[in-house]
Amino acid sequence: MVEQAEAIIADKAYDAKGRVLDKVLAKGRQLVIPPRETNDDGRKTDWSLYKRRHLIENFFCRLKQYRAIATRYDKRAHIFLGAIHLAAAMVWLN
Repeated sequence: MVEQAEAIIADKAYDAKGRVLDKVLAKGRQLVIPPRETNDDGRKTDWSLYKRRHLIENFFCRLKQYRAIATRYDKRAHIFLGAIHLAAAMVWLN
């Protein structure tokens, strides 16, 4: 069973009212997308939740420092997942 997300967290590039924002709000999800400086819609942003997005993005950047992860040498999904687990453990230990 797939759980539904409670919030959509993205950067300013996804501040497109018709293409992204209206569809997310129609599904009843919380938006954590800071408005662009040129946009005056008065939308509030939960900055503490937005900081978590940055941490996750930094983690993926550190994972991609491992060559096998960045280029996806493994052909089978379960072997690739094992490589991701190993790389994640190495990042966590350092």
